[in-house]
Amino acid sequence: MTRTEPGLVLSLFPGIGMLDRAFEEEGFCVVRGPDLLWGGDMRAFHPPPGKFDGVIGGPPCQAHSSLNRLNVKRGVPRAQNLVPEFARCVEEAAPCWFLMENVPAAPTPACPSYSVQTFVLNNRELGQEQNRRRRFWFGSQVAGASLLSALIERQPENPVWVPTVCASGVAKPGTEHERGGRWPRLYGWASWANLRKALVWQGFPPEMMDDTPFTLKGAFRMVGNGVPLPMGSDIARAVHRALKGATA
Repeated sequence: MTRTEPGLVLSLFPGIGMLDRAFEEEGFCVVRGPDLLWGGDMRAFHPPPGKFDGVIGGPPCQAHSSLNRLNVKRGVPRAQNLVPEFARCVEEAAPCWFLMENVPAAPTPACPSYSVQTFVLNNRELGQEQNRRRRFWFGSQVAGASLLSALIERQPENPVWVPTVCASGVAKPGTEHERGGRWPRLYGWASWANLRKALVWQGFPPEMMDDTPFTLKGAFRMVGNGVPLPMGSDIARAVHRALKGATA
């Protein structure tokens, strides 16, 4: 497979499709795989080989977060590491490239058929308000694919600063010590009003979840686990540029 233009992409662990939307806006056609949110089970999913140009997705980050380590100390069962399931599906689908995102401490997917780059990106490097660090892995079988991190459109730092949107619905632990101690007075504790703020900080319309069938806890889990739309859009454009600059 040698396509270097936006093509057919398989999304793994899609959630409510926040990363998918960014790739769709860049011209990719995204097909969503199963997700626990909709009653699906990635562990039983086997994508057809040779049908997809790329694979994108972010396995659940709970297994690799600092909160998971705290939960283990409290006796809460450790979250399962599903990065190997992402890697398995990539190898089975055999696309010419893949992109995985997760928290910075997550492990690299074991995809021996690909040359893999990895880098950490903060949402604020893109001129956005929210302080949100994510790690990306870009694997390619296309000869001459560019270094993805060098193709990101970085912007001057935004003078406005807001903390990381968390799936729990509260500000990230330690945030109260950063940028003037504004937590939790302005950013703490889950509420529908704060969910609307979180959506804006993630780059989406504040009313996007107004009619959601999810509970407040479920809605925050979906929004807080997603990639900000501005970050996803920059990544999607960078992937497109990397493929266009490659030689088949």
